[in-house]
Amino acid sequence: MYTFSNRLKLASIILIILGVVGWGYSYMNAHNTTVEDVKVMLAEEASHGGGHGDAAESHDAGDEHQADATAHGDADAHNGDDHAEHVMHQIHNRPYSALYVAAFFFMMIALGTLAFYAIQYASQAGWSPVLFRVMEAITYYLLPGGLIVIAIALWAGDHLFIWMDPEVVAHDKIIQGKSGFLNKTGFIIRAFIFLGGWSLYRYFSRKFSIAQDTADDNRNFKKNFRISAGFLVFYIYTESMMSWDWIMSVDPHWFSTLFGWYVFASMFVSGITTIAMITIYLKSRGYLEFVNDSHLHDLAKYMFGFSIFWTYLWFSQFMLIWYANIPEEVTYFITRIEHYKLPFFGMLVMNFVFPFLVLMNSDYKRIPWFVVCAGIVILAGHYIDVFNMIMPATVGDRWFIGLPEISAILLFMGLFILIVFYALSKAPLKVKRNPFIKESEYFHY
Repeated sequence: MYTFSNRLKLASIILIILGVVGWGYSYMNAHNTTVEDVKVMLAEEASHGGGHGDAAESHDAGDEHQADATAHGDADAHNGDDHAEHVMHQIHNRPYSALYVAAFFFMMIALGTLAFYAIQYASQAGWSPVLFRVMEAITYYLLPGGLIVIAIALWAGDHLFIWMDPEVVAHDKIIQGKSGFLNKTGFIIRAFIFLGGWSLYRYFSRKFSIAQDTADDNRNFKKNFRISAGFLVFYIYTESMMSWDWIMSVDPHWFSTLFGWYVFASMFVSGITTIAMITIYLKSRGYLEFVNDSHLHDLAKYMFGFSIFWTYLWFSQFMLIWYANIPEEVTYFITRIEHYKLPFFGMLVMNFVFPFLVLMNSDYKRIPWFVVCAGIVILAGHYIDVFNMIMPATVGDRWFIGLPEISAILLFMGLFILIVFYALSKAPLKVKRNPFIKESEYFHY
């Protein structure tokens, strides 16, 4: 049995406290910013040669943030007082957006892990049962993490989703045309269907997994096999719809038919990376002695493989939209290339170039510290990926990775550690009567 150490518990609580205090301070600071403060800031920026204050560059006619300007009842947010008010709203949006990005990122790790776990059961994989308890512990975060994401979305409202503002809908024919889907009632109903279905599978799968430890037959394993196969069908549909609701709808004028798969790839590789890092941590503390370097090698192969898969989807989405050059589609990438150049291309290096070069060598996949270093970069890269999905639509060119973003990461990192390692301590780390446990224990590449 794993014992949740007081030191790790204290560290997670400190992270939560630091995160709450830091985010609370940034929230108050942002909301104390007035139009007059913004005018002074814009004047200073203009005197230093533009930057954020160059309204002509930052808010041209092709910019997707015209929709956000309309959200505040302003048909022309490019000059004078109107532009200052527009920038003030972007500054006010930043703490909400930072909190939402971090909340979604840690929730998607749990959801990606749940999908990977279900695939292991449905495929009756022989190598992975020794890792099942780690996977189950990570997925324990899904319900509280998902509820937090929904709560932030509803609390922030039109700070994140402009289609939640009736005034925007009244003046926007495109959003009016999508209002049958994009409405608060539908959003809430779908959110609880998604989270309810995922959580029910997680509950029963964990229940059958624990029961199998003391069973005298394989009945519980067979139940897990059947519900895992059914869950994966449910997951394919609901994950895509969730990505439309919770992420893509921050840009309600834009859409991509690849977006659900793109988000899936990001959450899947993030989940697998987290499994590897927690496994390595537990082995360093004297646990999981039955996990060998071949298991680590396979996890690292998945990290490598799905990093390539993510890149394939990123390029497919980018290339088709960029080549077609349809204004209502291509503005999504124009905004990110013009105003988010560093995070946009930086995440491509972190999520593709780095893992491609580092994890290509088979021997390196067996070295724990090497996998941890690669995992840190991959997770940071996929946080930046979520950041790039949300921030341009909510804060425009007023982005920065500063106190709101770092505080939100600390808050949810602490909560994630607290919940996951608490779950690890509630059951033996080895699934005892899984029919593939011996094959898994003696697995060698």
